[in-house]
Amino acid sequence: MINTKQELLQKIEVCSEQINDKFSGKGGKRSIVICGGTGCLSSDAQAILEKFQELIPAKGIDAKVSVNQVGCFGFCSQGPFVKIFPEDTLYRGVQVSDVEEIVEKDLLNGEIVERLLYVDPVTKEKIQKQDEITFYKKQVRVALHGCGVINPENIEEALGYGAYKGLLRALSMTQQEVIDEVLAAGLRGRGGGGFPTGRKWQFALNQNSAEKYVVCNGDEGDPGAFMDRSILEGNPLAVIEGMAIAGYAIGAQNGYFYVRAEYPTAVARLRKAIEEAKKIGLLGENILGTDFSFDVHIRLGAGAFVCGEETALLNSIEGKRGMPRPRPPFPAVKGLWQKPSIINNVETLACVPYILREGAEKFASMGTERSKGTKVFALGGKVNNVGLVEIPMGTTVRDLIYEIGGGIPNGKEFKAIQTGGPSGGCLTAKDLDTPIDFDNLVALGSMMGSGGAIVMDEDNCMVDVAKFYMEFICDESCGKCSPCRIGTKRILEILEKITKGQGTLQDLADLEDLSEAVKSNSLCGLGQTAANPVLSTMRQFKDEYIAHVVDKQCPAHICKDLMQYYIVPEQCKGCSKCSRVCPVGAISGVIKQPFVIDQDKCIKCGMCISSCPFHAIIKK
Repeated sequence: MINTKQELLQKIEVCSEQINDKFSGKGGKRSIVICGGTGCLSSDAQAILEKFQELIPAKGIDAKVSVNQVGCFGFCSQGPFVKIFPEDTLYRGVQVSDVEEIVEKDLLNGEIVERLLYVDPVTKEKIQKQDEITFYKKQVRVALHGCGVINPENIEEALGYGAYKGLLRALSMTQQEVIDEVLAAGLRGRGGGGFPTGRKWQFALNQNSAEKYVVCNGDEGDPGAFMDRSILEGNPLAVIEGMAIAGYAIGAQNGYFYVRAEYPTAVARLRKAIEEAKKIGLLGENILGTDFSFDVHIRLGAGAFVCGEETALLNSIEGKRGMPRPRPPFPAVKGLWQKPSIINNVETLACVPYILREGAEKFASMGTERSKGTKVFALGGKVNNVGLVEIPMGTTVRDLIYEIGGGIPNGKEFKAIQTGGPSGGCLTAKDLDTPIDFDNLVALGSMMGSGGAIVMDEDNCMVDVAKFYMEFICDESCGKCSPCRIGTKRILEILEKITKGQGTLQDLADLEDLSEAVKSNSLCGLGQTAANPVLSTMRQFKDEYIAHVVDKQCPAHICKDLMQYYIVPEQCKGCSKCSRVCPVGAISGVIKQPFVIDQDKCIKCGMCISSCPFHAIIKK
């Protein structure tokens, strides 16, 4: 049990030595860490861990080699990862069948298993160390501090890697000084519109109430987004510490994590971190012998996207239906159970310990004038390096896609990147040199949002993209206000009409008017930003919309009702492969003669194209 600040300092010193020994290989001991993020766990990372745990004692090297699981390495398209200290050797794409070779060659004989090293796609050079891989070179880990390094289920490793130094400093300051530090850092909320975090805390501090609350919004619902999940899986204690600092700053004694139940690994590690923090006295009554008492609790969400909106989230915690409340009053005045409350998302709270530990000046030294620090993005879609990246604000879109992301696969042309998920908009080739920050993205008709970044290439239909996001919004609308409940449904109906080749120019005018109406009149942030993907794609790709309604064609050949499959007679060798795989018997012909497709029968499944060895089938 840690009862005083001095005892915590002593504990941190001991833990720091232990983790430094782990990295440096003191005494000739080596340490293996295996990615335990959800992506790698779904690719047998747990079985890889168990195989190491089986082989290391069997080979008689358990006194010299330790093995444990850590959080997400970020480079998801290359996982599962195994990293060995002190050499800092990173093996990628590891399978269970590779473990014995790693043990025999690397652990027993000191030989690198070169076939498991990352190969630079440009230089073709095999790279041994993580920091030398282009994907990582421009990243700076602030919110992701400790992820991929420490065991998230071992509180001593977290303490050894800097945990609770921020709270220690905060407890030596007044509440106002803590808030001033966060304001000086320029931290803005990482979950949506980027409201200044310190100002939100100031509003709550100014309220005269004996009971206040800190709420962590872990209800990450954007398609393709997994930033918050990875932080909670990789270093949950950092977020707990951030909540405790926020609680001290505003005078709250209780915090609530609201995390969706679809994140079982994150929830399990969070529960364990809370239990361990309580056990050693870092949560509970009179923390470190001070007058500050703070406890945290977990509430699981059922996956409603609208519960990412802060007032809907508060209703859900209270056991009510997750629907937004009218504002004002804002949560900082009347929030959880009508008491002053602050709601910050996971990434925001994960940045707070860094600011208190390292100082506001260091955090503010990164980023742009109005957007300080770093931002975590879930980079996905048509990009070579899919994964989780944390970059300083002000990094250009080009660097994100082409340097860190490794460019577009198969030599395709970049078309757009959707930022901000269903609430955001798309940026195009003309925006590639735009520095990424809150204000620049809004000025371009998009937004930062929680940090989803979906890359699209020439084969994407932007009308279909808008329809995809509107389908999601319609499913997730809570139905409380008519503009969102009815308006988004009407928008979707028009988009469906256009993609079926039944649209008119009047539909395009109606689509724009209706989108603006939904944006202006909806109750909460979900409805107010619901039409952003439609307005953004209409502005950037108006020619594609016109092609759909005037020419009755989909330029990207994605909308099934507007395309047909043809066999090019000059290229067809009459092998009959396409005919044999067609599920509806739409392809016929004579062997060694060109085959033909019956357009009335064709369901446009694409099986014929993927099976043709001569590339004789095209879409029109």
